[in-house]
Amino acid sequence: MQRLLKQALGEQVLSPQQIAQGVSKVAQQLNQAYQSAVIISVVPGGILFTADLVRQLEFNIEMDYISCPHTPGDNNNQSAIVYHQNIDIRGKDVILVDDALESGSTMKRLLQHFEQLNIARSLAVATLLVKPGRVDLAAAQYFAYELAADAMIVGYGLPLEDRYRHLNAIFKAPKESLDNT
Repeated sequence: MQRLLKQALGEQVLSPQQIAQGVSKVAQQLNQAYQSAVIISVVPGGILFTADLVRQLEFNIEMDYISCPHTPGDNNNQSAIVYHQNIDIRGKDVILVDDALESGSTMKRLLQHFEQLNIARSLAVATLLVKPGRVDLAAAQYFAYELAADAMIVGYGLPLEDRYRHLNAIFKAPKESLDNT
């Protein structure tokens, strides 16, 4: 089934092996920077990356999640932020984990949400990849890959019309080939 889906997609951007190497690279960066932290996965996109990442972290972690549904690449996301604060983040380092920083506007909103709470010791962002056209964020950023272009991509958590998140690689998503799947 994945083979048929992959044939309908564009060029492969990151293979499963490159994704695994990227996860390891981000884990190494975080292992050097932290002794403990609260990992907050941005769901649903960050689930796969978070699961792979936390298994390589060598410091004490607590885990929580936050949601802010959006359309990938949307620069004006105004959807509700859903965060139940299951873990007390008071005085702790907090790392928001997502699959990618595309425009960065949703992550900027999430960071502002935590800044308004004014209880975390520090805020950081960890993603597998970033796109060049993203907004500047007022937080430390840890990532493995910076894409050369702002092409629409799918797979490994990144959706197109709520499909393709489950793919184990990342592909360019030319709209014309997706219309025929």
